[in-house]
Amino acid sequence: MCDAQRVTSEPVRPAQPGAAPDLVELAKIVARQRAELDRLRDQAAMSAVVERATGAEMALTGCSADAAGERLLQRAKAARHTLLEECWITLGSLAPAAPDPGEAPGPVGTAGPESAVPEKTTTPDDVAAALARLGQALVRVPTPHDLARCLLEHLGPDMAADAVMLFARRPDGGLELIGHAGIEDKLAAQWSQVPPLSGIAALDALRAGEPRWLEDFASDARRYLLIGEPPEQWRSRAWLPVTGAGSAEVCVGVLRGRAGSFTPRDRAHLRGVAGLCAGRLRAFDAPPERSADAATDVVQTLFDALPLAAMLLTPLSAATGETEDFRVEAATAQAGDLLGRPGEELAGRRLLEFRPALVGEPLWWGCVHTLTTGEPYESEPFAHEEVLAGIAALSTYSARVARLGDALVVSWVRHGSSDRQEQRLADLQRLGNLGWANWNLATLEASWSSQVFAIFGRDSADGPVGLAGLPELALPEDAPALTRAVRGLVEDGRAFDLPFRIRTSGVIRHLRLVAEAVADTHGTPVEVHGVVQDMTARRRAELALVESEQAILTQNDVLRAERTLASRLQHALLPMANRPVQLAGLRVEVAYLPAQSGVHVGGDWFSAVELPDDGALLVVGDVAGHGVGAVATMAQLRFTAKGMVITGSSLTGALARLNTLLLHSRDSHATATMVLARYNPRQRRLAWAQAGHPPPLLLRDGEARYLRRPRGMVLGATSTPVYEEAECRLEPGDRLILFTDGLVEHPPDGIDRGLERLAEAVAAPHTDGPGSLGPLLAQMLPEERRDDVCVVDVRVPRVPEP
Repeated sequence: MCDAQRVTSEPVRPAQPGAAPDLVELAKIVARQRAELDRLRDQAAMSAVVERATGAEMALTGCSADAAGERLLQRAKAARHTLLEECWITLGSLAPAAPDPGEAPGPVGTAGPESAVPEKTTTPDDVAAALARLGQALVRVPTPHDLARCLLEHLGPDMAADAVMLFARRPDGGLELIGHAGIEDKLAAQWSQVPPLSGIAALDALRAGEPRWLEDFASDARRYLLIGEPPEQWRSRAWLPVTGAGSAEVCVGVLRGRAGSFTPRDRAHLRGVAGLCAGRLRAFDAPPERSADAATDVVQTLFDALPLAAMLLTPLSAATGETEDFRVEAATAQAGDLLGRPGEELAGRRLLEFRPALVGEPLWWGCVHTLTTGEPYESEPFAHEEVLAGIAALSTYSARVARLGDALVVSWVRHGSSDRQEQRLADLQRLGNLGWANWNLATLEASWSSQVFAIFGRDSADGPVGLAGLPELALPEDAPALTRAVRGLVEDGRAFDLPFRIRTSGVIRHLRLVAEAVADTHGTPVEVHGVVQDMTARRRAELALVESEQAILTQNDVLRAERTLASRLQHALLPMANRPVQLAGLRVEVAYLPAQSGVHVGGDWFSAVELPDDGALLVVGDVAGHGVGAVATMAQLRFTAKGMVITGSSLTGALARLNTLLLHSRDSHATATMVLARYNPRQRRLAWAQAGHPPPLLLRDGEARYLRRPRGMVLGATSTPVYEEAECRLEPGDRLILFTDGLVEHPPDGIDRGLERLAEAVAAPHTDGPGSLGPLLAQMLPEERRDDVCVVDVRVPRVPEP
C-alpha cells in the first residue's frame, strides 16, 4: 500500500539562455584542433618511416612500391607485428647478408618465403601491445639521448627499469656513451669513453652478439666492472646488442634497482625493444661532413692553442628559416670537458647532439640574439661541477657569445676565487637589499657600495652623502633621532642600530642603519663603518599582519553577533515542545539540535501542524548555508509552505511555487531541500513529496526501511523542476521518522553508511514512552556536531484490544 506515485508537477517555463558566447565550447574546439594537429604530425612522421622502409625494400629486392608495401605487410602479419614495428626492423637490417653457396643473393629478412617469416617465438599479447606503442613513440625521437629517455619511459612501468644506457662501439674497440637516461651527468661523464678492456658487460655482449643477463649481484661483481656510485644502486642489469646488418655496433643497457631475474616475458620484451632500436638508430641522420680544407685546419689549429673553453658555431636553419641547431666547426679540448664530453671530437657535430637540454636555456637564447642582432651576449655566472683527477670540484663560469661573420664564437671564462668572493658579496647585497658604507672622519671622504645608492634612490654620479648629511635624507620626524645617534658615534664612539624613513620617488622607505666607529691609538674615532638595509618589505609585511589580525578580530566579533542574532531568530521561529504532542491521532515528538562547531547557525527547520480538515502537515527542511541569511530563507519557506498547504495547494504544487520563490528571491543562489507530508487520519494515508531530501524511515513490525522516494529536485536549482507525490498507508504501531542530513552525515563516513546506522538504531529494541527520541539521538550523533540536526518522530498508536 506504500509508495504509489503520481506526477502532479506544475510546469515552469525555463529561463531564456543568454546570448554571450560560450567560452568553454570555444576552448574545447581549440583543444580538439590542437589534438588533431598533433595527430596529423604523428601520422606524417609515421608515414615517413613507412615510406623509408618501403624504399629500402624496393632497393634490396628490385620490386615495385606496391609489392614492397605488400611484402612488409605480410611479414608483419606473420610475425604478429604492427606495420610500424616491421618497418623499424627492416630499417635495422638494410645491408645484405653474405649469400649461401647456390643461393641467390638477397637482403636479410627478404630473401624468400623462409626468411620472410622470422624465427618462431612466443610473444605475450601485452608485450606485443607494448612494442607496438614503442614503435609509435620512436617516430618522435630525434637523438640517441631522446631514445634513451623514451626507452626508460617505456620500460620503467613495465619491468621497474631505473636507468637506460646506450653504448656504441668505437673504431678502437672501446665504447662511447651516446645516450643515457636515469643516471647523473657526473656518472655519465665518467663512463662516456670506455677503453677496450675485459670485464665490461656491454663489450662482452657486443663481442658475443648475445644478451648478458646480470641477475646475481655478488657473482656479477666478481666477473664484471659494474656501473654505479655505488654499484649496489642497481642490483640487476641486462645488456642487449642491437643487431642489424652485420655485427652489432650498439648495446642497450637496462639497469634496475631491484634484485631478481628477468622473467621469460621480460627477456622477450627486451629482445623486441632491441630489434626496434636497430631501425631507429640506423634512421638517425648522420652529422653533416665538414669540408677538409686548409681554412678549416687553420681554424682548428688556432682553437687548439687557446687556453680556454671555446667553440666556433655555424647556424643550421629549419624549413621555416628559424635556427634549429648549430654545427661545431672548431672547439678547444676544454670545451669538451665543460660539456661533459672529454676526449670527444666535437668538430663537425651538432650542438644539440650532446646537449639537447640547451634549447630554452639562457645561453641558447643568447646565441640566437647575438646571431640576429650582432650584439655580444654575456651570461650570469653559474656553477659547474668538474671532475679533476677523480675529485669533484665546483667552479664558477660565465659564457660569452660574439658574432664572427655568419658564425658565432662561444667561450667560457672560469672565475678565480677572488672573482667568486666578489660575486658572492654582490649577490649577498642584492638578495638582502643591503649595502656597506664607509666615512673617513679625518679626510671627510665617503664611499658607498652600489646597493646603498640604489636603496637611497641616489645617482652614483652624484657621489655618496657625508655622515653629517645623513639626517637630512630622513623624514623630519625621524631626523632628530638620527642626528643624536650620529653625534654620539662621532664624539663618543657609541655604535648604534637605528631605523628611520626616507622619501624617494614619492615612496616612503623604511631603512635600518647599523654603524660603528674605528678609533686611533688615543681612542678618537677616525673612521665609521656602516651597513644600510632596506626594511620596507618587512615593515609592510608587519603592518599587513597587524591589519590582518585586527580584521580577524573584527570579523570574529561580527560572526559572534550574527550567530547570536540568528540563534535568537531561530528559537523564535521554531518553538520547541518539551514533550510529545497529539496531532490528528498521531503522537509527534520533535527535536532540534544546533551545530556545536563553527560560528554560524544553520537553516534546518521542521513543522508539525493540524490542518483545517483535521489532518496533519509534517515538514522537515534544510537551507544551504549558515547565518542570518539562511535563517531568513528558512522562515520564508516554512511559513509559505504551511500557508499554501493550509489553503488547499497540492504538495507538488507547493514545492514548484517554493522553487520559483527561491529563484526570484534576493539571494538568487539560495537552495534548499525539504519533505512535505500530509496525513489523513480517517484513511490513515500519508501523502508526501520531496525536493532533494532523504526519504522518511518507516519502522513496522520490527523492520525498518526507507520509503521509496518520488522524483523531486532541490529547490532553487532549476527553473524546470519535476516533482512527484507518493502515498503510504500507516498501520497501528508504525513509527515514521523525518530528519535532516545532519543526523546521518558524519565525515569521514558517507551518508549511505549513516542511513544504514539510523535504520539499525531504529529497529533495535526501544521504548514508546515520552523522551524516547533522546537515546536515538545519543546513539547517532558524535560528540561534536558540525551541522544542525532536525528530527520529527511520528508514531501511530496501537488500536486498543477489545
